[in-house]
Amino acid sequence: MALRLIGVLIFVLALLPAGCGAKPTDGVLRMGLATAPRGFDPRHATDAASERVNRLLYRRLTELDPAGRPVPSLATWETLSATAYRFTLRAEGRRFSDGSRLTAEDVVATFQSILDPASGSPHRALLALIEEVRSEGPDQVVFRLSEPDPLFPAYLAIGILPARLIAAGHPFASDPVGSGPMRLAARLEAGRVRLERLRDGQAIELVAVKDPSVRVMKLLRGEVDLVQADLAPELVDYLGRQPGIRVARAPGTNFLYLGFNLGDPHTGRPEVRQAIAYAIDRAAILRHLFRGGGRLAGGMFPPEHWAGGPSTGRSHDPDRARALLAAAGYGPGRPLVLTYKTSSDPFRVRLASVIQAQLAEVGITLKVQSYDWGTFYGDIKAGRFQLYALSWVGVRTPDIFRYAFHSASVPPQGANRGRFASGEADRLIETARAEPDLTRAADLYRVLQSLLLEDLPYVPLWYEDQVFAARAGVADYRLAPDGNYDGLLDVRFSTADRDEENAAADERQ
Repeated sequence: MALRLIGVLIFVLALLPAGCGAKPTDGVLRMGLATAPRGFDPRHATDAASERVNRLLYRRLTELDPAGRPVPSLATWETLSATAYRFTLRAEGRRFSDGSRLTAEDVVATFQSILDPASGSPHRALLALIEEVRSEGPDQVVFRLSEPDPLFPAYLAIGILPARLIAAGHPFASDPVGSGPMRLAARLEAGRVRLERLRDGQAIELVAVKDPSVRVMKLLRGEVDLVQADLAPELVDYLGRQPGIRVARAPGTNFLYLGFNLGDPHTGRPEVRQAIAYAIDRAAILRHLFRGGGRLAGGMFPPEHWAGGPSTGRSHDPDRARALLAAAGYGPGRPLVLTYKTSSDPFRVRLASVIQAQLAEVGITLKVQSYDWGTFYGDIKAGRFQLYALSWVGVRTPDIFRYAFHSASVPPQGANRGRFASGEADRLIETARAEPDLTRAADLYRVLQSLLLEDLPYVPLWYEDQVFAARAGVADYRLAPDGNYDGLLDVRFSTADRDEENAAADERQ
């Protein structure tokens, strides 16, 4: 059914004149998003759209390089001891959008507010090892930790806010004040915000259009100039065939996985999880459903990451899957029936249907249940599932292993939603976290990922490619592997080029 709907959609799009509809000529670059940012306070934002926009509005002490290692951004640092760091603010990036200057006191106030239990910041757990943060003059900040953590500088990629506004209870979520390369110029109607790039005044509107087909129509009609990700491969292929539309792809790092409830009498059995891993033909799904738009995953991080693990994971072996199920006592007389939860996104439902068909070939009956995002995600966080599929988006540091797999991280203390418990995994997580030599730490994380691949609290599936499509006039937009919007910092936009393309399209009608 979903495949027929996509076919009907493409047929309808094919009948749509490329030059029809509103074509704004006000010099504003409009980017279509699947979801709108929920808030602009970096201390509290956790949804991907908000975090990606906040990267543009706020400066951070540190960033991560392509291999996931911390590098200086707003500040450089020196290690005073295993539990003490001094950060020195650089000269650039120290002017807030309200005109005030960013100082060490702003850094101190930002992190103290995150650490305050009353703030309810989701970042507090990661930063709880901070025992003290204090300024040493206007340009230096010292952090003292309760325990050594060689990756500590990587945890400080959080936007800095003005101390005086923090003290005044300023509503940053709706009225951001940062020192980033962009500022919030206006909040228009629901689902539409306008940013201004400070170096040249370029106006950029972010337009939330939940339905991917409508987003494509708006691109073809000229109502938006650029769309990124969250499009079915058929729509991407269709856009690539349209005159005046440029499509680009890049390898991504967002990690898609199949998760299990290890407290369930069926999915809690290792043989069942192993059988499912062998039954899923991941390469075929990538080749046919994703049109080659991804690469197989063997762990949370791709091989190019400094802590990258196994490169591909388990191979497709349906005979081995059947043997494992038979040894576990499942068969015609005792069929294995499982429930798979997913979101109501049409493409994710199609993916669930493909997995359902592949598991049926080895004797597993999969009942697919799809829900709106809020209901689906609420069930996953509450542990109401047998198996599900989700993505980790924007994960760059290996503290994720503690958050997702340590036995002490069962919700609400973390995201170990499947209730995975392994003394050996806990030991590896804790030892790797305390290891000062990153080469030895990487070796420990690789051993951990091999253990996870054996125990299978997750089945690693793949890293999905990043993709964007743009109209004429949009140039120099760079895709980021994690899907952030940093390409907006360098994108060039010419309404003259767009008007020329619009005129050519009108002539073709």
